[in-house]
Amino acid sequence: MTSQSAADIRPLDESAELLVDDPTWWRQAAVYQIYPRSFADASGDGIGDLRGITSRVPYLRDLGVDAVWLSPFYPSALADGGYDVDDYRDVDPRIGTLEDFDELSSVLHAAGLRLIVDLVPNHTGSGHAWFQEALAAGRGSRARERYIFREGRGEHGELPPADWESIFGGPAWTRVEDGQWYLHLFATEQPDLNWADREVHEDFLTTLRFWSDRGVDGFRVDVAHALAKDLGEELPSAAELQAMPQDGRHPLWDRDEVHEIYAEWRRVFEEYSPPRTAVAEAWVGSAERRARYASPQGLGQAFNFDLLEADFDAADYRRIVTENLAQSAQTGSSSTWVFSNHDVVRHATRYGLPPRAGRPGKQGADWVAAGGPDEGIDRELGLRRARAATLFELALPGSAYLYQGEELGLHEVAEIPDDQRQDPAFLRTTPETRSDDGLGRDGCRVPLPWARGGASFGFGEGGSHLPQPSWFADFSVEAESDDPTSTLEMYRRALHLRRELHGAETLTWDDALSDGEVLVFERTGGWVCATNFGDEEVPLPAGEVLVASGELGGSEDAAGGARVLPGATTVWLRR
Repeated sequence: MTSQSAADIRPLDESAELLVDDPTWWRQAAVYQIYPRSFADASGDGIGDLRGITSRVPYLRDLGVDAVWLSPFYPSALADGGYDVDDYRDVDPRIGTLEDFDELSSVLHAAGLRLIVDLVPNHTGSGHAWFQEALAAGRGSRARERYIFREGRGEHGELPPADWESIFGGPAWTRVEDGQWYLHLFATEQPDLNWADREVHEDFLTTLRFWSDRGVDGFRVDVAHALAKDLGEELPSAAELQAMPQDGRHPLWDRDEVHEIYAEWRRVFEEYSPPRTAVAEAWVGSAERRARYASPQGLGQAFNFDLLEADFDAADYRRIVTENLAQSAQTGSSSTWVFSNHDVVRHATRYGLPPRAGRPGKQGADWVAAGGPDEGIDRELGLRRARAATLFELALPGSAYLYQGEELGLHEVAEIPDDQRQDPAFLRTTPETRSDDGLGRDGCRVPLPWARGGASFGFGEGGSHLPQPSWFADFSVEAESDDPTSTLEMYRRALHLRRELHGAETLTWDDALSDGEVLVFERTGGWVCATNFGDEEVPLPAGEVLVASGELGGSEDAAGGARVLPGATTVWLRR
C-alpha cells in the first residue's frame, strides 16, 4: 500500500472544503464507519491498522462521504472486538501509534473529511489499570468504587448477587478471588463502570479533551443508555428486571439521570470551535426517549435504528420516516439513518430473507435457520433491495451512516469455521440460545476485498484475521471500479449528487404518485426520489434521471427519463 500524507491529498471538491468549515456539518453528513482491524492492513500482519486506513483516504474521498467513524482502535484484549478498552487515551500497538493517529487525522482533514471516534463509557476492559487495581485492592477499597462490586448470596456468598444474564450469554456477575462479585452487562472481560463515582466522570472528560485536542470532530457513544444505574440494596430477579418498564426509572437502562452526564460532556464540546459533536447508540423504547440523547444540550444526535429493523415495505418506511422527521423537528436535532453496522447481519443478506413481519429478534435468526447465505436466501433480490433501500436512505434529510463494504454490496459471510470465530456473541452461546444473535457478528467483520486476487484480496500481504470467501473477488473494489452498473459506482454517483442536492431538512410526500408499494417524495429544488417496493414494474414519474439503483425499463420520454420503474428499484429525478 502507498502511504499518504496531508500534502498528497486534495479535497474532493469545493463543497468538501465548505463542509470542513461548517459547524453544523453533522446534520446531513454521510458518515462511513470503519472497523479498523478489517479495513486495510499496511503492516502485513493480517490485522488492519491506522496506516492502512490512511493509505485508503483517496478511496474514501472519491467515494464522496463527509466523515469517517472509527470503531475502537484502543489497547484491548479483543474479548469483544476492541469494545473492551484497556486504555482510552492510546492506540493498540497492533493497530498503530498515536503518531499514526495524528497522521490519519491530518490526511482526512486535508481531504475535507471529518473524523469521529468510538467511545466506550459503560465498561472498561478487564486489563484496564483501574480494574487491575480494584482486583488487587480488595473489599471496601477506593479502587473498587469505580466499578460495581457486590457481595454474593448464599451462606458463603457463593451465589451471584442476582440471577441476571449478560447480553452475550452467561451470568452478568463474575466472582473474584476474595469472594466479591462484579457486574458486567456484556462479556466477563468488560466490567461495568460506576458512574455514581466522580472520578469516572472526570476521567472521561479528560478523554474527550484528549481526542478533541488531536483533531477529533465527534464521538460515537457506545451503549449510551446504560451509564447511569441505580441498583439499590435489594436486587430484582432477572424476571422482575425484564418486566420493569424502561420509562426513565429502570435500574439499568435509559435512566433519566444519564442526561446529566451528557450535559456535562456538551459543555466540553462547546469549548472547541467548531463545537465537537456526538451520536448516541441508545436502544430505547420510543422516539421520545431517544430524542433526549439527541438534544442540543446533550450529545446532539442519536442513532435511529428503525429502518434497520424494518422489512422492505413501503408502509413501514413511510411511517418510520414521517415519525422520525417529526421528532427531529420538535427537538432541533437531525435524523440519522442506518441499514448496516458492525453489530448486525448486512442488509444485502437481510433483504434476501423472508420478511420478519413484526416478529421480534434480528433477521440473523432466520439466516441461521436457513443454513447460511445459500439456503433460504435470495442473494440477487437481497442486493437489489439493499441498493434500492440505500438510495432511498441517501435521499432523506439527515445523516446517513454507512458501514464499510456495503458500498460493494457485500453479503454476510457465513462460511467461517467455528474455531476461527472471534465474537463473544457466538462463543458464549449455544445453537439453542442463538436465536437473536445468529452466528455472531464475525460475518460482517471479515476484512474487505480491495483486489480481485491475492492472499487476502488486497487487504494486506499477510492474509486476513478472518477467512474471506472466494466470491469476494467479484465484489472487490478493483472489480467494481471497472463496472458502471456496480454497487460501488451507484454509491459514488449518489454520494456526489447528495452533496449538490440536499437543502432544507424536510421532504414532501407526493401522494398522487405514492400508492400501495410505491413511495415518492420531493426535496428542495425539485429533487425527487421514487422507490418501488413491489415486484411488478410501475410507471416512472416524469423528470430527468439522475441515478437509479437498477436498470430502468421502457423507452425514454422527452424529459430524458425512462418510463418504467421495476420492482425493488429506487430512482432520483430532477423535475
